[in-house]
Parts: sequence; C-alpha cells; structure tokens
Amino acid sequence: MRAISLCILAAIAPVVAFAAAPASEATRAANEAAAQNLPADREDEEFAARGFIATWGEPQIKGANGAVIADLAAYDFLSGAAPASVNPSLWRHAKLVTKHGLFKVTDRVYQVRGFDVANMSIIVGEKGLIIVDPLTSVEAAGAALRLARAHLGERPVVAVIYTHSHIDHFGGVKGVAGAEDAAAGRVKIIAPQGFLEHAVTENVIAGAAMSRRATFQFGAGLDAGPEGAMTSGIGPRVSGGTRSIIAPTHEITRTGETLTIDGVKFIFQLTPETEAPAEMNFFLPQFGALCLAENANPTMHNVLTPRGALVRDAKRWADHLTEAQRLYGAGTDVLFTSHGWPRFGREAVGDFIAHHRDAYKFLHDQTVRLMNMGLTGEEIADRLALPATLAAKWYNRGYYGTMRHNSRAIYQRYMGWYEGNPAGLNNQPKEQSAPRYVALMGGAKKVRKAAEKAMAAGDYRWAAELLDLAVFAGDAASKPLLAEAHRQMAYQAESAIWRAMYLTAARELTEGVTPSPPVGQGVDFIAATPTATLLDLLAVRIDPAKARDMTLNLAFPDRKEAFAVTVRNGVLIHEQGAHAEADVSLSLPRAAFLGAMFAGMPAASAKIDGDAESWKAFAGFFDAPDPNFAIVTP
Repeated sequence: MRAISLCILAAIAPVVAFAAAPASEATRAANEAAAQNLPADREDEEFAARGFIATWGEPQIKGANGAVIADLAAYDFLSGAAPASVNPSLWRHAKLVTKHGLFKVTDRVYQVRGFDVANMSIIVGEKGLIIVDPLTSVEAAGAALRLARAHLGERPVVAVIYTHSHIDHFGGVKGVAGAEDAAAGRVKIIAPQGFLEHAVTENVIAGAAMSRRATFQFGAGLDAGPEGAMTSGIGPRVSGGTRSIIAPTHEITRTGETLTIDGVKFIFQLTPETEAPAEMNFFLPQFGALCLAENANPTMHNVLTPRGALVRDAKRWADHLTEAQRLYGAGTDVLFTSHGWPRFGREAVGDFIAHHRDAYKFLHDQTVRLMNMGLTGEEIADRLALPATLAAKWYNRGYYGTMRHNSRAIYQRYMGWYEGNPAGLNNQPKEQSAPRYVALMGGAKKVRKAAEKAMAAGDYRWAAELLDLAVFAGDAASKPLLAEAHRQMAYQAESAIWRAMYLTAARELTEGVTPSPPVGQGVDFIAATPTATLLDLLAVRIDPAKARDMTLNLAFPDRKEAFAVTVRNGVLIHEQGAHAEADVSLSLPRAAFLGAMFAGMPAASAKIDGDAESWKAFAGFFDAPDPNFAIVTP
C-alpha cells in the first residue's frame, strides 16, 4: 500500500551530495544588482527574533531508532553577506525562516518555529495546553511539546486545532495527543468543515505524479548549503519521521462560530478554497491575537504548486483576507500564522493584511485584464509585475510562490491549457518534435555552440531552451551544459523552490534519475481514506489492454460496506450495494483487499462465491505507477 501517498512526503529523501559548480561572472553580477534593489525596512528581523525563550538542546531531533528527523544545524552556515551562489534576497529570508525554538507571541500564546516546515502554536488555557497545527511528524511535534512544557509547565493537552488540510499542519498529532484521548473526550480535535475528506484524499488520485514532482519542488536529496537547498521558502525543510492523523471531534461549519476551550474564547472564520480546500482562521479576543493560518505568509504563496494540485482561487483568497481585516482588525494587537513569524502592533498588522491582500488581488485582477485583452498565459507571465508599493514589502516577494507561476495558474483556472492558437491543438510531444527542431538548426553541435554563446552572455533562459531541445533529441553532450544553465538560474533565483527545482534538474541531467525511497501515508491515512476513494484510485490504474469485462461484488464485513464493481470498455465503475448477478463475489477484510490490490499480497482470507478465476484476472488489470519517472530527460 506504499503507492497511496501524500506528495509532500516525497520531499523526505537521503541527502546525497553531488558536484557543485561555482557562480559564473554573470550570476555574480546579477546577484550584486539584485542586492541594490531590495526593500530597506528591517522590521522582519526584529519580529522574527522577538520573544525567543529557548531551543532544543541538541543540534538534531532524532527518532526512537536514532534516525535524524530534523537537522536544526543544517542552516548554521547562514551568516554574513550572501555568497555569489545565492540570491541575496533569498539569503536574507533563509536566515529568518530557519530561526528555531520556543517563542512567546503574547500573553499565553507561544510558537515553536524551525522544527519543521510549519509552526506549532501553543495557547495556554486555564488548566492545559491548546495545540494549533502539530507539524508534519510525530517526532517533531513531540519534541516541540517537550520544549514547550519545559518552560510552560507540565500541563496536559486539552485540544488540538488543525487550521487546514495539509499534512504539515496535522501529521504530527500523535506526538501531542492520543486517539484514545480524543475518543474519550479528554482531548478535543477541532478542524474546518471538510477537513478529513480533503486531508486524506486531496492527492490520492494523482499522488504518484505529484510525489515525483514534489521531489523537485522540495529538493529531495539536496544538501543544504550555498550551492544546495536554501529552505523550502515558507520554512526550513520538511521533517522526516512518522505521519499520523486523528479524526476531528468537532468541525467548524460557519464563520462567526465561537468555542470556549479551557477558558479561552475562539471566534472562527472559515476560508475554504484559499490556500487549502478546507481552511480556517481564528481570533482570540481575550489576547487581541489573530491567527491567519496559511492564508498569510512571509512570502507570496502558490496559487498553483509546482508539484501539481487543483488551482486555488486567488480572488477568494484576497476576499477572505478582506473579511478577516473587517471582522477582527480593530481588535488585533498581534498576528500569528502557520509559517513565518508574528506581526506586532495594530498598525503593522493592518498594513500587512492590506498589502498582502492587495498583492493577491492585483495578481488576479491584472491577469484577467490582460487575458481579456488577448494575451496568452505565457505573455502575461512575462509581463506582469507588482507595483512598487506592493513589491516593496518583503512578504510579497516570491520566496515560495512567484508572480510568473501564479499568473499562469490564474490563466489556467479560467481558460485551461489551450491558449487559443490552433497550432497548439495537436502539436507533437517533445520527444518527437525536438529531433526535428535540432535538425533544422543544423544539428546538436550547432545548438550547443549557440547555447554556449548564450551562456557566456549570461542568457541562461535561452540557453536552457536550446539545450533542452538537444537533450530531448538524444544529444548526451548537451546534458552537462544544460545542468550548468540550471545551476546558474538556481543561484540567481529568489524563490527557494525554483532554486530546488533547478538544482534537482541539474542532478538528474548529470547523475540520472535518483530513486526516492517509497513513502506511504501509513496506517492512519489508509484507515481514514474512504473505500470509494480507493476504488477511484484503482480506476485510474486500470490498463485497458489487460482488462476484460466483468462484474464483482465486494463486501468488507469489518466496515459494514458493500460495493458493486463493473469493468467494461476498459473502465472501472463502482457503486455502493451489490449486483443481483455478478461473475464473482468476495467477502474479506478491507485491509486484505487493499493488500492484494496495492501490495501484491495474497488475499487468503477472502470468501469467494462464483468464478474464482475472475477474481484472479481482476487483480491483474492494474498498472503500478512509476515513482521515479524522468522529468528533464527523455
């Protein structure tokens, strides 16, 4: 069942060093020029350090078996001015997002930052602790809780709040609470409406492709360093370790819903279809503290993640920030979020929300304006830039999401992939067209010569376009040149994830595809995934050449579930219930069925009624996805 994966998990892979190239003179000049045009304010440096109490006593957080879960010392090299191989804006940002330890936000509100890609917030109630967003892994969350208790007292956890449905905000829950405590009512598990559905299913159908692309986005296997990974843009690296989930015991279903938890009053704001399909903010009126979850960050976020996902709604995102400002702005003295550092003071908070909102609204509105003037997605992306008043804010810069990627995402949301020119309706795949282009250009040797000339001039974008064609035309000599172009673009990139993607591409070009270790969701996730969703996953793995028409009844007595499955015309259809007449009927525990389908295990416990050969044939209809397919090579 390893193939059922959440794509962010693919970011965890053994670090393998590979040969680094120095920054070219063109890159040195580009980064020197970038340093001259950065915002002047130093507010973030003070805010990111304010309230520091203590950090973990060791340089690493380790699991029970001694495996390193999080390396807190990985970014100790971040001191002084940026080297030539790192964009100076990203260097400055990385210094801030890698600060780690327990921080006081305001009275009775604390955060553990830098133990994972996200923050864990802790609110001190009358008797216990309320945990917000318990990180990605059980081990990292457990370490964060132990650090907090060492300074806040040995208080019990009375509630856990998931602000949204991404795994870095709930995967460590069993490091702070037990499922038995939630079932008994000793710990409340609170989440936005639709949380569980989206948490366990958002990436299941396309999980294999997303997981592979996530290795590029998060730089899986890249070492941290001036020639390597420079954080994930919204925090340090994703922690390793064990993922978990506990189903919510209470869902927030409307904006304005109020709960008092251990003497602390919470007012919730639902923000669906923003940064996550199920997400919420909350306000703590007793403390004048507003949590904006991952709807506000120390960077522009992704409207469409490079790993792949459904396109988010930039307009709705901006509208929910407007609503938060209207509902809670007048009473907010401190703002904290799921990534990055707090904002202190009503003026600073109001300025942040307004300017951050305006960046998303500008991005949306101007993309649509230019789209309606006839520009294509690529043309808009190459033209669109924030006005100076918005670009001057550090938190609107593209350390994670970028204007270029996001504008194309908005175009895609409205218009789809087709840009209107019929020449793109039936164009050839690159492996077919690239050899023809290269032949027209006089052969691979001439392409390389033109690319070398472009690289000497510092035009790495054009060099990469040329060399990409040569590589897909089968020219092995172009691979190291293309890798070098990618490295130089990585060194110039302000976005941490663009840097990671360029460097990972360079690694594939020079070393080939590096297999990622299989990482699955674990027992908790599989148990929480609806059976219908798992049957949908089978449907997208059916090979029409292998399949033949048949009907099956599937019964899972342990879950009191029954499904009628039909395979016809190479299509798998399922409905609840049973066929009146089926080729074969099976009754077995759901885990045994999943083991047979996703792990090749024999379903020895199955009770079979009808044609047993049909069951054997059915199990052979499906392809296993390739977790390590090539991306930048044919």
